[in-house]
Amino acid sequence: MKREFAVIGLGRFGGSICRELSEEGMDVLAIDTDEDKVNEFKDIASHAVIADATDENALKELGIRNIDHVIVAIGDNIHASILATLILKELGTKTLTVKAQNDYHEKVLNKIGADHVVHPERDMGRRIAHNIISNNILDYIELSDDHSVVEVKAGSKMRDKSLIDLDIRAQYGCNVVAIKRNRDIIVSPRATENIKESDVLIVIGADIDISRFEKHLVVEED
Repeated sequence: MKREFAVIGLGRFGGSICRELSEEGMDVLAIDTDEDKVNEFKDIASHAVIADATDENALKELGIRNIDHVIVAIGDNIHASILATLILKELGTKTLTVKAQNDYHEKVLNKIGADHVVHPERDMGRRIAHNIISNNILDYIELSDDHSVVEVKAGSKMRDKSLIDLDIRAQYGCNVVAIKRNRDIIVSPRATENIKESDVLIVIGADIDISRFEKHLVVEED
């Protein structure tokens, strides 16, 4: 049985989520107060409707309580975002993800019961910063305020060395949880595994430890 999603707010962030979920074959209810935006998504989402997410009766009529996962991606109106989140929690929404505009907004959303709070501008800024540091840093995903996962290309300092030679856990406090090698993924690689030129390492750890790891083993000298 397919999971059902609702996306409230069809701006750049909400629209992107709506498209991706729809392309993955999910049932998506797209909601916005702007008729033009709703019309844009009529042929993309399963259903696209004009509705005010701060109107409890309107949400009830849409059957929002039966949706598996609701994403609140309301743009600049923090008050509307908070009010919609409160109403959705009171209606018994199963899983609620909300976009935060700033750290204060994020704190309020966490306090009123949002299951997941995303901060796309801040998080994207961090990912871009890490990518700028080195071409070998492919991706950077924040797990919490101080722990992350980083995906890195094996630099010259790592190639042809085993994990036990590099001693990443002892030296930097990070763990290599997987290695991508061409089309294969080696999960929980052995300590004797040699790093090859085309390998991509998936590393998890505290941000401060990942920074040391990147500085010493990933960033190439000019």
